[in-house]
Amino acid sequence: MEKEDPLPQPCYTRFSMIKEEMMLRYGAEKIHLKKGEVLFEKNDVPRFFYQVKEGDIKINDVNEEGREFIQEIISGGRSFGDFALIGDFKYLANAIAIVDSDLYRLGKSAFFKMLEENPKVHLNFSKNLAKRLHYKALMSAEIATYSAEHKILTFLDYLKHTIYDIQEEFGFEVNLTRQQIADLTGLRVETVIRNLKKLAEANEVKIINRKIYR
Repeated sequence: MEKEDPLPQPCYTRFSMIKEEMMLRYGAEKIHLKKGEVLFEKNDVPRFFYQVKEGDIKINDVNEEGREFIQEIISGGRSFGDFALIGDFKYLANAIAIVDSDLYRLGKSAFFKMLEENPKVHLNFSKNLAKRLHYKALMSAEIATYSAEHKILTFLDYLKHTIYDIQEEFGFEVNLTRQQIADLTGLRVETVIRNLKKLAEANEVKIINRKIYR
């Protein structure tokens, strides 16, 4: 089984970074997390908006059998925590540093003030929330209905077309381990490995030096 490695690029949360000057102007503070450190836990009350300066943060949950399900991996320049702040509900998952990471955090009232005073930023947040809702609805339907091969292709195509806007055939290099693909699709890593081989044989993906291309 592959170990979970730090990602060289963002996983799938795509959102234009808010300039540091703006974050600091509204009172953001910089915090550091060591690898494995928990930022918040499921059912915590949200108090901050977060933006990753450097590093990788995973948003995860663990079922009753102890199996981890990774909902998102958020890398440098990407933000999170806004969902619960805007919806005014407790966190639905945990946030844990995959590697040593530096973040900005902005208090709830300052976050809303920033949105109110900066319509373009507010619009970008709305677009980002819509994309995340679309992704969750898409993957929920996949998990409930389709085969493992179909789930994997849908996930890879979502990354390729919606997140990275790549159209070239086999032009998208998947910067995820097999384990991370499994965690993000709700499949077992053995199932992912087996079905990626089938997809390669069907010329749906290419595997070169263990790298996956779609």
